[in-house]
This record gives sequence, C-alpha cells and structure tokens, in this order.
Amino acid sequence: MTTKPDYLAIGIFVAFFVLVVVVGFLASRWKRTSEVTNLHEWGLGGRSFGVWITWFLVGGDFYTAYTIIAVPALVYAVGAYGFFALPYTIIVYPFVFAVMPVLWRAAKQQGHVTAADVVYGHYGSRPLELAVALTAVVATMPYIALQLVGMIAVLSALGLHGEIPLIIAFAVLAVYSFSSGIRGPALIAVLKDVMIYVAVIAAVAVIPSKLGGYGAVFDAADQAFKAKGSGGILLKPAQFVPYATLALGSALAAFMYPHTLTGVFASKSANTVRRNAMLLPAYTLLLGLLALLGYMGHAAHLNVTDNNDVVPELFKALFPSWFAGFTFAAIGIGALVPAAVMSIGAANVFTRNFWRAYVNPAISPEGEASVAKLASLAVQIGALLVILYLPIQFALYLQLLGGMWILQTLPSVVFGLYSQRLRAPELLSGLVAGLASGTWFIWSDGLKPIHHVALGSFSVSLYTGLLALAINLVVLGVVHLARSLGASRAHVSDSVPVRK
Repeated sequence: MTTKPDYLAIGIFVAFFVLVVVVGFLASRWKRTSEVTNLHEWGLGGRSFGVWITWFLVGGDFYTAYTIIAVPALVYAVGAYGFFALPYTIIVYPFVFAVMPVLWRAAKQQGHVTAADVVYGHYGSRPLELAVALTAVVATMPYIALQLVGMIAVLSALGLHGEIPLIIAFAVLAVYSFSSGIRGPALIAVLKDVMIYVAVIAAVAVIPSKLGGYGAVFDAADQAFKAKGSGGILLKPAQFVPYATLALGSALAAFMYPHTLTGVFASKSANTVRRNAMLLPAYTLLLGLLALLGYMGHAAHLNVTDNNDVVPELFKALFPSWFAGFTFAAIGIGALVPAAVMSIGAANVFTRNFWRAYVNPAISPEGEASVAKLASLAVQIGALLVILYLPIQFALYLQLLGGMWILQTLPSVVFGLYSQRLRAPELLSGLVAGLASGTWFIWSDGLKPIHHVALGSFSVSLYTGLLALAINLVVLGVVHLARSLGASRAHVSDSVPVRK
C-alpha cells in the first residue's frame, strides 16, 4: 500500500470526523426524556427510538467498518464461500421478527437493560446470570478491537501510519460515547449509513465499467482462483454443509451480542422492532454489493500484501482523491458507531450484572450511569491496547471464539420467553458444556471455525458454533429429563400410603 499521504483525501476525512464530534456532543440532549442521568437514559436512550433511528442504529451495529473491509477481503481470498454473510442476514431477520419483540416486552415490563437481566428475571439464578453476562462481555471485546482494524486499513490508505492517528480516532469515540451515551451513535449512524450507501452504489456502478463490465469481473476472479489452486466463484460440493451451517449459526448468534440487543431494547415499542425486521433486508442488498468488491479486486489486478487492503486500494485506484476520502470517512465512521454501541452494551452488562449484583446492590440510578460511563471507557481502552500491543491475528482468533461463545447463551436468553418448565441448573449445565466443547473443537482444529465429525462411514464438516450448540441442547435436555424423572419418582413415593 502507498505510504505517501493523500492530503486532499485526508482533508475530506478530517472534515467528516469533525462533523461526527459535533453531532456526538449535540446528541446528548436529543430526545432526552428527563434531566436525570440514569442507565435507561444513557445506555438505552430512554427506550424512545422510533422505526428509522432504530433501523440506522441496528444496521450500524450489524454492518460495521470491519464488515465493509472483511467481507470483500474474504471474497477476494476464497471466492463464493465468503458470501455466507448474505444468507445468514436473510435467516436472522425472521428470527428478529418472531423473537425480539417478545424479548423487548420482557425487558420493558421489568426494567431490564441487558439479556442477563432478562435471564435473572426469568430464573432468579445469579450463577446463570453471571455466566451469560461474562460470556457477553468476553465475546464483545474482540469485536470492538476489530472495528479498529477497519480504521487502521483506511488510515493506512490515506498514508497515515503509526499509533497517533488511531489514538486520535479512539479519543473521538471515547469522548462522544461518554458524553452522549447511545444517542450519539444513533444519530451518527444515520450519517454513516447514508455515506456508505453512496460509496457502495457508486462503486458497483462505476468500477465494473472501468474494468470491462461484470462479465470481465467474474472471469478475472475465476481465472485468479484457478491460478492459485484454491477458492472459486462457485461453491464446491464439500462446502455446501459448512457454508449452510456457518450461515445458520452466525444468524442465531448475531442478536445475542450486547450491542445488537442494546439497539433492540432502545426501541420504543415491540412494533418498532417488528417493522425493523421488515426493513433490515435492505442492508443485505448493500452487503451483497459490498462482497462483489472482492471479485473486482481481482479484475483490477490489485497487488496487496493484506487482503484487508482490497477495498481501500480499489477506491484509491479507480476514484478521484476527494471521493476516496469520502469513502474512507464513511468506513472510519462505520468503525466509531458500532464500537461505541458495543462499548455501551458491554458497560450496561458490567454495571447491571457485575457491579449492581455483587458490589453495590443499593446503587442509585445516577450511580449506575456513572459506573457505566467509566466501564465503557475502560472497554474502549482495552480494545485499543489489544490492537496496539497484540498481533491483529490474536483479535481475529478471539472474535472467532466470541461468535461461538455468544451462540451458547441463546437457550438461556430465549427459551424462558416461551416456557417456564426449564430450570437454571439445566440451562447452566448446557451453557458450560457448549462453551467447553466448542472451545476445545476450535482449539484442536487450529483455530478454525469448521469441525469435521466422523461417525463410522458417515462424516460431515460443519460450523463449530452450531455443533457446540447441539451439545449444549443435548446436555440441557438430559439434565432436564433427569430432574423431571427424579421429581416424578419423588411424587409417586410421597403418594404411596404407608401401612401401619
């Protein structure tokens, strides 16, 4: 990647970042329902967001700077397999439509702020609440770090290297999220998504015309994969099951993260959540167009040492500097919005399910907000330190594990919405079994997300997170059955008359 600074692009980039700072500060008063600062206000915006703001906020959480960089990079590297993100977003929206309004009602009625709050409200178990909360925070931390990876990619494309530009960007994130809470990223998400749509539509309209059309783009990608002997523009039969299970597992995990649930809980009604589930597929169209940039990288004959440089290099090579700066600003803001919501979601969990549960049960609403602000700052600093002082590959490995881990919380969070028959020890047993088995499989497979299962002559490769969830559910079912049989025997024993 070119190291010479592009001053025009840098100027456009800085101008939009200044706009972000201004909007972030102004957001502290937007739609505020009271003068009292509490966790519902700071962390959930007073549960007052309507359909459009929720749409931009959830989309901003879901389609992040790392998504914009990583999905085309994966398609550039492996071809069709990288498109798994498209079916998983299609699968997740019916799940959101059916489940999230029920979860929203449960949270609203009891004043819950986090999924772990909902779990404790259903089961009254501190150990299960702690397990769900700890899993959520640990799974979110590398996700925040990866947003900074997206930021590094665009800063490098601008010719800005070293730690200082990244630290400045982090300072912007810390200041506006500390001051405005969830309202800051909610407003900035509107700006970010409009910019991303403009950049992507321009890319899919202009880039192919400069490369000979879409036919030439697909042909160039096909030839590139054949030349290196791996990947392809079509899935191979052996990839069908891994592809499908990866999409399904990713879909089930997506709305278990604190940041996506924060967007749901901040909605003003269950109907708002449903309408968003109907509107969010528009982002899937955007994601499909983004993924095609990976193929365009082959057609443009890019020479990159890191696949994450594909999108920045495409815009640098095929667009004028001012538009490249505009696009890089969109991606950079696309890092700040989800990173802010992720840190706020993690801070909500820390405040409610660690601090209030174990340190200060009598904490005031204002005290909760103060603790959450400091916790969000600590989370952001932790993510920054990971990127500055640990290999980026370490954050990638943790994110891989994080997706598998957060998926294991689904039974604890969702099942209680529909049935009162399960008990906390059963769910905790399944959760621990899923976490332990999934971690072991990924570690033994060399930190890869696909595990090969062989039973006699039958063998299949599938997403490790989904396999771990199956083990989770089997253990949950066995423990539940054992408890039910024990209870039945005890009832029979109590009902048998004693002869005198």
